[in-house]
Amino acid sequence: MEPPSQNVKTTPLLSLGRFHISEEYGFLLPNPLKELPDHFRPWMEIANEMPHLIETQQLQARVNKMPLLNCQFLQSYREQRLAHLVLSLMTMGYVWQRGEAQPQEVLPRNLALPLVEVSRNLGLPPILVHSDLVLTNWTPRNPERPMEIGNLDIIVSFPGGESLRGFILVTVLVEKAAVPGIKALIQGVNAILQRSQNSLLQALQQLRLSIQDITRTLGQMHDYVDPDIFYAVIRIFLSGWKDNPALPVGLIYEGVSTAPLQYSGGSAAQSSVLHAFDEFLGVRHSKESADFLHRMREYMPPSHKAFIEEIHSSPSLRDHILSSANVQLRTAYNQCVEALADLRSYHIAVVTKYLITAATKAKGRRPNRLPGPSQALEERGTGGTIVLSFLKSVRDKTLEAVLHQSD
Repeated sequence: MEPPSQNVKTTPLLSLGRFHISEEYGFLLPNPLKELPDHFRPWMEIANEMPHLIETQQLQARVNKMPLLNCQFLQSYREQRLAHLVLSLMTMGYVWQRGEAQPQEVLPRNLALPLVEVSRNLGLPPILVHSDLVLTNWTPRNPERPMEIGNLDIIVSFPGGESLRGFILVTVLVEKAAVPGIKALIQGVNAILQRSQNSLLQALQQLRLSIQDITRTLGQMHDYVDPDIFYAVIRIFLSGWKDNPALPVGLIYEGVSTAPLQYSGGSAAQSSVLHAFDEFLGVRHSKESADFLHRMREYMPPSHKAFIEEIHSSPSLRDHILSSANVQLRTAYNQCVEALADLRSYHIAVVTKYLITAATKAKGRRPNRLPGPSQALEERGTGGTIVLSFLKSVRDKTLEAVLHQSD
């Protein structure tokens, strides 16, 4: 019998379907479910009342009385994704109901056991992640109308009102804006394999346009999200229990582990989009930033992580452009890198407004009935990084990828 051949790349190498990535919605889950089977009604009843239960500090008592439900009645992948969204959001509310000064250090077994079981089935960690809050948490009001913020709703919520809705849905639209760019990666990798310079040039031009569209879409944050509400109300419910001084040893998941477990909070770094763009363009980050970004891949659906790794192991775009000496390709490549650096610069400006400036304003001020801003995470992102220095390093390393005439 012949041994299996090693590293044989067939053409076309890549297709989105292999990685459960939608041609229309990219990394977003197409048509997410809004309801679970009747067995899980106790979960959905709490989920649908979550903002009120947290604001009135009743969530912990309601969760403590919740029955331990059997996850085997979750039949489909979409049901498991909705269950993970509901249980992980409930977990964030349970831990942070009384704010960072009084976090819950033990997650009760009737919440911990199903959350961990669903997480294992999906290959996700047992905490709220980007694929829950954003990729699974959107629904069109009218499926016949365009996908824009006025025609979208979120499925489950926590305190933050219209600003929370805006934060989630603008991020949904950012993911949607990335779809032509994701398709361009497929076209670009296959064009290199097939040695089609024209197809590669088209792919790079499409990628640049998509990155610029992402930047424009991100700008809608200013229209829909109040910085004070984001900082003082929303942010704590995205905070995890790794690198967080408020829960320095982590969280005990009752019935799962007697030792506390540590998981990072929700972070934009858990979106697969920029990871895939970086791998295609050959952007290399500093060791500290790269270590954090690689750790964030463990917080993505496994098929999305596999897509990023496939891009990484594909033939090098930079090497191909350098060896081809094609001036048009080099120019188009550099325009993609510069557009990506511009996006990262814009992200820094947004984070400065919603985190640094809002933190200064929030000192000494506390909204009624809500936990209040997280002092422990004042300079950190919800993922646990020192946020501005991380974002600036990532932007600067992106710019270093530009190809100069001497290269």
